Amino acid sequence: MNSLAAITCAALIGLAGIMPAVAASGGSGSSGSGGSAPPQCRQGLVWDKKTQRCVRAQSSNVPDKDLLEQGRALALAGHYDDALTVLAAVRNKQDAMVLTYIGYSHRKKGDTDTGIGFYKQALAIDPNNINTHEYLGEGYASAGRMELAKAELGIVEKLCGNKECEQYEDLAAAISGNPVD
Repeated sequence: MNSLAAITCAALIGLAGIMPAVAASGGSGSSGSGGSAPPQCRQGLVWDKKTQRCVRAQSSNVPDKDLLEQGRALALAGHYDDALTVLAAVRNKQDAMVLTYIGYSHRKKGDTDTGIGFYKQALAIDPNNINTHEYLGEGYASAGRMELAKAELGIVEKLCGNKECEQYEDLAAAISGNPVD
């Protein structure tokens, strides 16, 4: 199993805790303790916990919560196209977190303006979402719109402070030109 397959497999099953172990194992396919590796889903498929098998993302009965979890994990792992495929299968298109990770995937693919548009939609639904404000600020910073990025930093500070707040620290780093990836 290559590292992409290991990451995708772990993300799709929602077992982020095993992802480093699977990837670090070199893809042996076993847990080292006699157990077997979790099932591997191909691109465009998602893990259905109910049926315990991979199913088509677009025509599945996988709950939106599980699709969001899998799409988020894929986005954060850097598999933006796969994340967009999974997130497109979510039935509730007015979920702030779904919109946030659609925006995140577009922004990370280099389409900052599209990402910012999705972040604004998400904030219209949930105006106090710290992650969305962080990502919006990072989008503004990457586009050179520093005043808007700093305004988002101010909002993040009001929501969670500036000490021991990961979102504040990450956005401040992006504004200073040292983004955390």
